[in-house]
Amino acid sequence: MTGRVGVVVFPGSNCDRDAYNAFGTVLNQKVKFLWHKDTSLDGVDVVVLPGGFSYGDYLRSGAIARFSPIMSEVVKFARDGGLVLGICNGFQVLVEAGLLPGALLRNANLKFVCKQVYLRTETTATPFSSGLSIGQVLKVPIAHGDGNYYADEATLKSLQDNDQIVFRYSTANGEITAESNPNGSILNIAGIVNKNRNVLGMMPHPERASEQILGSAAGVMVLKSVIESLN
Repeated sequence: MTGRVGVVVFPGSNCDRDAYNAFGTVLNQKVKFLWHKDTSLDGVDVVVLPGGFSYGDYLRSGAIARFSPIMSEVVKFARDGGLVLGICNGFQVLVEAGLLPGALLRNANLKFVCKQVYLRTETTATPFSSGLSIGQVLKVPIAHGDGNYYADEATLKSLQDNDQIVFRYSTANGEITAESNPNGSILNIAGIVNKNRNVLGMMPHPERASEQILGSAAGVMVLKSVIESLN
């Protein structure tokens, strides 16, 4: 299956080319950049909101990018069932846009964290994890200062009841521990989907773990699941 992937570029995006390479070069998909001022998604099958520091993270991470012209189309696309993947800053933008619940707060240690982490797959009932197995552990990098996922008790219960928690920070053996949580995220949450399961936000960077030369190729399994779900 060949999909058409659109990677949105905001002022301050710095993982847009990583996403382009992972989908285009590694997975041999048709990829195009979508500028933040564009008012059309140009017929893409998947939208990727990449990592970085959109608009310099001024005001609040993702808060300004949420009002970019392209986001009106992304919101409509998502609400019509289109696949949207938000990575790191992209996750923050999705939360600000109301496409995902909760909030991304400052890391618990108030420091920018950049390192390899382990993620445990919590559900395979999404287009983003269908190629994985429940409990499967992925090694992928993180690079963020505002990745501390928070939601109130009612929202957390809804996420759990609806099987919307896709990835949680874990040890290499898949144990969910406080030590394996790099940012203080509640319940070690690293990635969630919306109730319709077509929008995923995750703080770790699967596109930066798409080739073994990068230290891990585990992340490409997430991206491959997205493409295979288009069949």
